[in-house]
Amino acid sequence: MKSYRDLDICQESRQLAIEIHRMTLVLPKFELFEEGGQIRSSSKAVVSAIVEGYGRKRYKQDFTRYLVYSQPECNETMLHLDFLFETGSLNDKALYDDFSERYTRLSKKINSFIQWVDKKWNSFPTSN
Repeated sequence: MKSYRDLDICQESRQLAIEIHRMTLVLPKFELFEEGGQIRSSSKAVVSAIVEGYGRKRYKQDFTRYLVYSQPECNETMLHLDFLFETGSLNDKALYDDFSERYTRLSKKINSFIQWVDKKWNSFPTSN
């Protein structure tokens, strides 16, 4: 593993953040900066925490801490997605279901990776 870009959870969270960003650009104007800004921020914070943790991977505790930070950001993104859907600002049920499923799956993958790091730390390459 040469870079944080090689982590599946990083690739997935980055792709989701890009898709969330694009989705918010077609929200009603009153949501563009309110809930739209919140969901853009939290979706980007998921990948940002993973990347920052990877940058600190020399120290297991720091790496794990930032991976743990990425999970509540994932949950916050799902909450904002729920708000958008339940208020009717996002009225595409298929899109809502897709994002919801993918963020749920990402959260599980992050949790599994945290457990893997915890148990198999010595197998993880720590050189940059």
